[in-house]
Amino acid sequence: MTETWRDQGRIKQKRRTRAAILAAAGELLAQGRRPTVAEVADAALVSRATAYRYFPTQEYLLAEAALNRIPAEVAAVLAAAAATDAAEARLDALVQAIQDRTIRQEAGFRALLRLALDQPFDDGEGPEGPEPSRRGGRRIDWIEQALRPVWGRLDQPTRERLVGALSLCVGIEALVVLHDVCGYSSARAVEISRWAAQAILRAGLDQGAAGELGDET
Repeated sequence: MTETWRDQGRIKQKRRTRAAILAAAGELLAQGRRPTVAEVADAALVSRATAYRYFPTQEYLLAEAALNRIPAEVAAVLAAAAATDAAEARLDALVQAIQDRTIRQEAGFRALLRLALDQPFDDGEGPEGPEPSRRGGRRIDWIEQALRPVWGRLDQPTRERLVGALSLCVGIEALVVLHDVCGYSSARAVEISRWAAQAILRAGLDQGAAGELGDET
């Protein structure tokens, strides 16, 4: 258990570092500059080596920084949805918000995905574990917030599976499948993303309930 909490602490620290780098890049872009990764690292008060681990190229860093306003919009939607204790409604609002905004900036997200896929894959089996996520973990944090009302009904393995499965329903990756592979319109793609998220949530809750019954017997 101690190791799990330690790992979670490292993950959260990596997310904070990544967010600080993106915030610094956004500020420099707002000034009309086209900063290098090294210049952004200096502005964010992190080492240049650290910045390059998160963003190996200037193009990749600036592409994500340009889209970095969207998380604030999604977070605002999620904060408004937090007025209800219904996890289903909170999750539906979250999926709708993410997918609507991803469609609105689809070209930028596709470019970002292409740049991410051009980077070497890290399977996490090295001596120090995986490199910091190059895509970020915002959607994971948002999903966990949406599920907070039912969090206590789920054991840790079910929580992890549920969050992982729901992360497949949002973002540019889901839209690439629904648009390019399945041929759905944008409206239909969003509707299917929302439906899939609700189906996965129900399955996770059912599994959690079954586990509780098993514990009682």
